[in-house]
Amino acid sequence: MDEQHYVYIMTNHYNTVLYTGTTVDLKQRLFTHKEGLVEGFSKRYQINKLIYYEVAEDSDSSLFREKQIKNYSRMKKIDLVNSLNPQWIDLFDKIQD
Repeated sequence: MDEQHYVYIMTNHYNTVLYTGTTVDLKQRLFTHKEGLVEGFSKRYQINKLIYYEVAEDSDSSLFREKQIKNYSRMKKIDLVNSLNPQWIDLFDKIQD
């Protein structure tokens, strides 16, 4: 069975910082962000709220999509989030195991 790959965008409590990442285990990766176990940008800016994610076909397409989103302007990232999650609610509990 093929692994699912995810591209995601997270923010902090105040919705002021946007973080884009990719993973094969979305729930586990989000847990590490929420618990502050990821050193660097994520921990420094207290990235703890999943506001957007999408499924990619494979690792190549997830990495391509991650780079694409990272190159978006802030406004384009905001528009992407708003297109699927206009309230910017934390989607962590909506993820299926």
